[in-house]
Amino acid sequence: MHEIICPHCDKAFKIDESGYAEILKQVRDGEFEQQLHERLELAEKDKLNAVELAKSQVGSEMQKAAAVKDAEIQALKSKADTNEITKKLAVTEALGKVEKERDKFKNSLRQAELEKQLSEKSLKDKYETQIKDRDDAIERLRDMKARLSTKMVGETLEQHCDTEFNRIRATAFPRAYFEKDNDARSGSKGDYIFRDSDEEGTEIVSIMFEMKNEIDTTTTKKKNEDFFKELDKDRTEKGCEYAVMVSLLEPDSELYNSGIVDVFHRFPKMYIVRPQFFIPIITLLRNAAMKSLEYKKELALVKEQSVDITNFENDLDKFKTAFAKNYDLASKKLQTAINEIDKSIDHLQKTKDALLSTDRNLRLANDKSQDVTIKKLTRRNSTMAAKFDGLKNESSSDAE
Repeated sequence: MHEIICPHCDKAFKIDESGYAEILKQVRDGEFEQQLHERLELAEKDKLNAVELAKSQVGSEMQKAAAVKDAEIQALKSKADTNEITKKLAVTEALGKVEKERDKFKNSLRQAELEKQLSEKSLKDKYETQIKDRDDAIERLRDMKARLSTKMVGETLEQHCDTEFNRIRATAFPRAYFEKDNDARSGSKGDYIFRDSDEEGTEIVSIMFEMKNEIDTTTTKKKNEDFFKELDKDRTEKGCEYAVMVSLLEPDSELYNSGIVDVFHRFPKMYIVRPQFFIPIITLLRNAAMKSLEYKKELALVKEQSVDITNFENDLDKFKTAFAKNYDLASKKLQTAINEIDKSIDHLQKTKDALLSTDRNLRLANDKSQDVTIKKLTRRNSTMAAKFDGLKNESSSDAE
């Protein structure tokens, strides 16, 4: 890149090699006016010299012709007596030759004048064309500078970048995410976040963008470096790999006007660009990231496998813990059930013993009941014996 200083505002701006070479060629013709003036003076002198030379030659020829004429006249006079007709013919012929020679020199003079005029016109047209080309180039540079400043004022730098990206989104970045950063939960936010992924969803590159327009800071002129720390913070908090500031600040800075500027010595993976390099920086970082995409895929696969193993181990530990807990609970309940069964068995045994004792007593009672007779009952009871005897007698009477 080369620096061009505007002759009107004395500000410097950068152009590429081809533009610089073209303008340099035209600027080198800056001596055009002086050279043209000198060439015109030389041409005018050549014209005057040619005219003087032609006049001198014509005069000389006329003198020679006159001398010849005089000689011929003298000869004719000496022969006047011989033939008047011959004299007139000779004079006429001599005069005709002189007139022809004179016309020849006049034509040569007119041709030299015409050639001089054509040469002057050609030179004038050539330098006028060069001047016009130079003026057009300067105007193009002014327009370019105006587009990089007044246009940004009219539509804001953010809108400009958003429009430029959306123009090529469908063809260049079909799977890309490029939206405003509206998450201010951490206390600050950037302007735009760019993320691009492959078909499988693996992230290729991510960029936190900050747009800074000089019009945004009209009260005090700030520098680009005033915003580096905040931009790096936004990049880290939003999980972006790169940070890029698209800036119109410090318009006279040779450093920032030279192209894409990295500030890795201050903050990692941070670039500062002018608006015309907004799309190129995205393309550059994305293409560079594509080369490491395979490594990212392998790393993601390893991480996924590691996560699977970790999840399996965690699930196994959870199963072991839950199983041990359930085993402890089941063991306690089993022991409680066994104790209850033992208690039930002891109780049933006591009930059994009680029942066996009752059966034995009932059998004895039955045996005793079977052994009871009237005779035994009335053995020591005369009253009852008498009554039983009376009952017997009544029964016998009734039977008869």
